[in-house]
Amino acid sequence: MTQEGKTLMELMVVVAIVGIVALMAVPNYSIFHSRAQIRCATEEIASELRLARQLAMTHRDRVRIVVDQEQQVLTTQFVNTTTTHHAYHYGGKGVAVEEPSAGPEILFHPSGRSASATTITLHSQEGQTKQLTVSITGRVSLL
Repeated sequence: MTQEGKTLMELMVVVAIVGIVALMAVPNYSIFHSRAQIRCATEEIASELRLARQLAMTHRDRVRIVVDQEQQVLTTQFVNTTTTHHAYHYGGKGVAVEEPSAGPEILFHPSGRSASATTITLHSQEGQTKQLTVSITGRVSLL
């Protein structure tokens, strides 16, 4: 009777090769994950800004988004009634948001226009940067 099988040495060589390939893939995965996080956070913040603009036009009320860097939250509020509509927490996303170029508040008028043009810059932990802008017409663009 003949037995065909693999020796322990052959098995250890295969495990070592798989381990080396896995170690080579880990840095690429972390960069990919960081890019995905910053892209996702940028798109979510752009969505929050677009929602604020739509709320201003729908409710015929001024709506502002307040960027709180300490709490890592964007708060959407109606100006006349001072009620908070929504709060977006970006703290667990692995990104840092700089203060918008026009100040910590972004205001949308009932016409859909923005009070001032502004740029928001996001940074990932890996050093990647994304920007989005709000034009004076209220249009939100990803750069």
